[in-house]
Amino acid sequence: MAEIRRTVVVKLDVTDSDAALLDETIDEYLWACNYVVDDAWQDDYKPTSKSKLHDRTYGDVREQTRLQANLVQSARNRAAEAIKGVVARWQNGKKASQPQFTTPSIRYDKRSATFHNDHVSLSTVDGRIDAEYVLPPEGGNPQTTYLRNGDYEVTGATLQHRDSTDTFFLHIGTKAEVESEIPDEGDTEHSTVLGVDLGIEQLAVTSTGMFWSGGYLNHRRREYERVRGDLQRVGTESAHRTLERIGDRETRWVEDYLHRISKAIVDEAVAHNCDTIAFEELTDIRERLPGAKKFHAWAFRRLYDYVAYKADAKGIETTQVDPAYTSQRCSKCGTTLEENRQSQARFCCQKCGYEVNADYNAAKNIGFRLLRAGQKSPHGGATRHLALKSGTLNVNGGYSPADQ
Repeated sequence: MAEIRRTVVVKLDVTDSDAALLDETIDEYLWACNYVVDDAWQDDYKPTSKSKLHDRTYGDVREQTRLQANLVQSARNRAAEAIKGVVARWQNGKKASQPQFTTPSIRYDKRSATFHNDHVSLSTVDGRIDAEYVLPPEGGNPQTTYLRNGDYEVTGATLQHRDSTDTFFLHIGTKAEVESEIPDEGDTEHSTVLGVDLGIEQLAVTSTGMFWSGGYLNHRRREYERVRGDLQRVGTESAHRTLERIGDRETRWVEDYLHRISKAIVDEAVAHNCDTIAFEELTDIRERLPGAKKFHAWAFRRLYDYVAYKADAKGIETTQVDPAYTSQRCSKCGTTLEENRQSQARFCCQKCGYEVNADYNAAKNIGFRLLRAGQKSPHGGATRHLALKSGTLNVNGGYSPADQ
């Protein structure tokens, strides 16, 4: 027997009063996550044990929030995972800063949420609320395949509040036991990775050669900065109110823009039968990219989150890989030389002469890094492949057909 896990994204139908309760619960949940991290950061040796963090913070969080015990424990667990991630990076000689929880979401388990066929009961800071699922008609969709299928058991869920549309989505985890079989050729075709490189000039580039320029985003960002600067110089109460409205408008516009790009990336993964989308590690991306600002780091994280939950709905995994030398390595012959990177825009291998857009080369290397890290597909024994402009590249370097 083999275990299959899938995540289904479901929109929730909530009343205004219940939405306000969920917002309050999210705020206190994020506060609890950050409180645990802040407490750990008081020590030179950062504690990562859940039991130690529980002993140090549980009482304070219960006293200072209205969260029920299960959500306090959930916040502690999320904080512990983030702290472990930072410590692991330090141990590998990499930079990492104190985690900050800002994305409006809550992780629910089966104690803090009760899942029904058509609705969910969620713990809040003021009792429980019932929220109806907004489900598509039964058919060929993840909701039918996994949520409405009695063979799949719900394991928990993550609630997310989408600011741009003021809507709530539940990312419901499911699992099922199935007969383990040796994958056939069809399984191999679905064991494919899509690599994604992030940047300032090119916001996102895939290993299949799709480009999403950052020019429009950067231009709009500069325009908003100019308007904010003018209003700050005015300094009146009216200008301050206008400043707040502009900030909200900018956030909504950027989130909508990133949602559209994330949908296109997931569509690209679906079109190439990918089961995994690989991004470069985001933790210290601002330090790695010349000219990157705090805004860019925020936008990259948002884009990753949006891709992750859209990909979940398609049964596609999203992950991050170490980006070391992906800009200097030749994706054609594997040679790594600093002088291979001719400029921000062009890559030319000094060994084999392969010349290509630098971001496209990096996107292929990011996908290839995942191939090397785990040569087997999550479906079983099938070898992973990297999705390219034309055909795929397998873990042994074979092209089918030739790479472009």
